[in-house]
Formats: sequence, C-alpha cells, structure tokens
Amino acid sequence: MASLAAGKRLKSAVCTTEIMVIAAPDGDVNLCCGGTPMSDGDGNGAALDPDFADGTAIGKRYVNEDGSLEVLCVKAGEGSLAVGADALAVKDAKKLPKTD
Repeated sequence: MASLAAGKRLKSAVCTTEIMVIAAPDGDVNLCCGGTPMSDGDGNGAALDPDFADGTAIGKRYVNEDGSLEVLCVKAGEGSLAVGADALAVKDAKKLPKTD
C-alpha cells in the first residue's frame, strides 16, 4: 500500500500500463494493475491475473466507486486497474453546454 498524491506516476508490474494520479484520498491506497500492486519503479515480471485482464486505454480517466481516486492512463496495457479487489471504472466525459 502506498500514499498517493496528485501528479505521481506509477507503472504496472505485469504489463505496459502507466498512470498518473489526478486525485487521491488521504491515507494509503492499494492501487493494483493486473492483480499486482503498482509501483514507481520498473515491473517485477509478475504474472497477469486473468480476473484483472480487461486492459487500460491511453488518455482515459479511471475512478473508484466514490470518486475519491482518479487516475489518467498515460500508457495502455493488458491489465485492468483496481483498488484491492474493486475495479476502477472509466470516467464519463463531461457534457458540454449547448450553444445556439
């Protein structure tokens, strides 16, 4: 588990996924990719967990259920993001106001 702060970059230990933290809750967060905790160093060659193999998409923002954690995918990969066993969801784009 690690304490996260806005602007921190993390890498997956099981695939090519890299993220940047946009917003994070206070305290320690067990942020995982592919079923293995993420780190700010290079991967350790761990195996990808098939339950967390939905992939990440570059340029997409991912959030937890209550919205307290938001990350931006800066390099896509095969693993999916989760906090512990709870998967992060792709954040919906904001609708722009109509202009006539």
